[in-house]
Amino acid sequence: MRWLRYGPDAALVECESLAEMSAVRAAVVTAALPDLVEVVPGARTVLIAARPGSTGLDAARRLIESADLEAVDGGESREITIDVRYDGEDLDLVARTAGVTADEVVELHTGATYTVAFTGFAPGFGYLTGLPEPLQQSRLDTPRTRVPAGSVAIAGEFTGVYPRSSPGGWRLLGHTDAVLFDSRAERPALLAPGDRVRFRSVR
Repeated sequence: MRWLRYGPDAALVECESLAEMSAVRAAVVTAALPDLVEVVPGARTVLIAARPGSTGLDAARRLIESADLEAVDGGESREITIDVRYDGEDLDLVARTAGVTADEVVELHTGATYTVAFTGFAPGFGYLTGLPEPLQQSRLDTPRTRVPAGSVAIAGEFTGVYPRSSPGGWRLLGHTDAVLFDSRAERPALLAPGDRVRFRSVR
């Protein structure tokens, strides 16, 4: 792990793995240090911003360096269920690649409990970990120029839901009517780091 200053009031923690990143994020968030104003996780990094002129960054560094990251309690998290129609364009491709049937792909995807590791790419897009190994497949060789909003997809070790229509190269399993991002809502994004997510198959 490396601690890099990121301007006068922020630091970037570079982590060795996704698991280490999640533990660092959880340790800082659950400590609720008063002078921190923002904690932004990424695939292998955590950006920590402090109130200008405060000692928040020093407190965060001491916390992280003294924490047993393998035993960090992520604290209380929300549990969210997303209904999915498993009719995606790549469902059969995913099944062939995994060596299973399309129905077994659905069983695998709905049988797991996922954790939102971080968000990015588009407002409301959560990168969910916990994808069963047979479904951990590469992105498409040629990305689509348009992926419909609500598309439920997989790529690498992640699964996620496209919150709005956009280009994308993830393999599409199905669609949901859930609203992932609404700028007018009190809580604009449905998913936040640390949330637990389950997918439920519907007709």
